[in-house]
Amino acid sequence: MRAFRVAYDGREFAGFQRQPRASTVEGTLLEALAEHGHLQRGDGPTHATPSRYAAAGRTDAGVSAVAQTVSFEAPEWLTPRAFNGQLPGSIRVWAAADVPERFHATHDAIRRTYRYFLYAPRDRTPSSSTERGHDRERTGLTVDDDRVYDALARLSGTHDVRNLTSDDEGTERRIRATATRKGAFLVIEVSAGGFPRAFVRRLVRLVRMVGTGTAEPSFVDRVLDPEPLPGDQGVGPAPPEPLVLWDVKYEDVSFAVDDEAATSALDAFGERYRTARRSAAVTDAILGRIEDRVCE
Repeated sequence: MRAFRVAYDGREFAGFQRQPRASTVEGTLLEALAEHGHLQRGDGPTHATPSRYAAAGRTDAGVSAVAQTVSFEAPEWLTPRAFNGQLPGSIRVWAAADVPERFHATHDAIRRTYRYFLYAPRDRTPSSSTERGHDRERTGLTVDDDRVYDALARLSGTHDVRNLTSDDEGTERRIRATATRKGAFLVIEVSAGGFPRAFVRRLVRLVRMVGTGTAEPSFVDRVLDPEPLPGDQGVGPAPPEPLVLWDVKYEDVSFAVDDEAATSALDAFGERYRTARRSAAVTDAILGRIEDRVCE
């Protein structure tokens, strides 16, 4: 048995879990194994899986990962670098571990951690004529960091979070939630043994509501009350694209980084980063040109 660490840019996939007539991370991994001759090809969602196959989590459409974990009975030759030979650049396997036969990537995870990159630039007063009311670093409501930290402190601990998920049972969780300011972003980190459906994204939406002043801190306490919220007070999920499955911890499992595979991942995601920066520069130039004409 082997377990593999998988990083992926989820923005171009319809989620992790395979599904008919849609491009998914899991479907792409299984197709790669079929190309390697390690499993029989199936038809659509019935595509065969390796013996004892399991995955740590089922991320939603648009959600990315750096430490998704899949485990199955793998041949010795299937190293991370070999795995990558049949994968697109948006998915890279970068580490692996030998695990006991009884290992299960889903059930044996003792802690999962997500990070959400919340765009929340600090408010600032324009200092020159070039810093106008159209300033794109000031779009949206200002987020107060202290209010965010207070909301996360209230959310940390053991709670029934049924008002932050569509799940009907298994909603009690012990949660650790923190945030770190990194430039224009608040990086919200949430850890627990497991997560109900869309919980982290709803938590982020709730925290942003408090941070912008559209909800009072006491609303967090009401949300954590097991009594169902009225429909008009429900908290919907934040957008999926800024969310990343950051880590999955297992007891007594040590992953060895495959240097060649990790270099391949750095190259692939580095190119995606440069492409995004170029696109952002073009968008910024277009915005600036229109602002100049509006303010002439």
